[in-house]
Amino acid sequence: MKIWTSEHTFNHPWEKVVEAAWRKYPNPMNPAVTGIDVVDRQVSDGVLITKRLIASQWGLPGWAVSIVGPTSVCYAKEYSTVNPEKKTMELKSRNLTFGSMIAVDETLRYESHPDDASKTKLSQEAVVTVQGIPLCSYVENLLTSKISHNANKGRQAIEWVIDKIETEVKDLKNSAVKNTDEILMNTKKSFGEITTAARKSIDDLHIGNQSSQSYPEV
Repeated sequence: MKIWTSEHTFNHPWEKVVEAAWRKYPNPMNPAVTGIDVVDRQVSDGVLITKRLIASQWGLPGWAVSIVGPTSVCYAKEYSTVNPEKKTMELKSRNLTFGSMIAVDETLRYESHPDDASKTKLSQEAVVTVQGIPLCSYVENLLTSKISHNANKGRQAIEWVIDKIETEVKDLKNSAVKNTDEILMNTKKSFGEITTAARKSIDDLHIGNQSSQSYPEV
């Protein structure tokens, strides 16, 4: 059994990081994750509880595939909780594919940084257990190294999603301002057209009255 742990601090508030965590996939940093499906979701005592099925490609080397068997897609189950009052989000996942030989239990915890509310602390832990196959320790080291590499990509992905969200918000604001300006412009244009038409009608009526008064009485 191999245990890997890591901590990272995001220079963003908890709410923003959690929103990015939900929108983490797809992203260009983690192309191995090919799909995520929500199996169940509910709210209990103000805590959001979600169960998801994650599909990914492990990319094992050929010799490892010859030991554990070939597969194009690997599946894992994920259980997560989000507590907005305590500002914590915890995700626990375990692989389903190769489950009888390889067990990867991973935990991610996002929480508001205890020393700075404008930042978010991420704590990660992975427990890798390989049994019933040759070179167990070597495979455990291989998977642990891959988890560490993917964790770094995962943090980059969070930053990428945050930038994407901020761009979307900025574009939305610009679009709203543009639409408002167009509405005001069209309103002024319509009002001007109505005013011009009204003045023309009054002028026509005035001219008509003058014409009718110019004829002598018989």
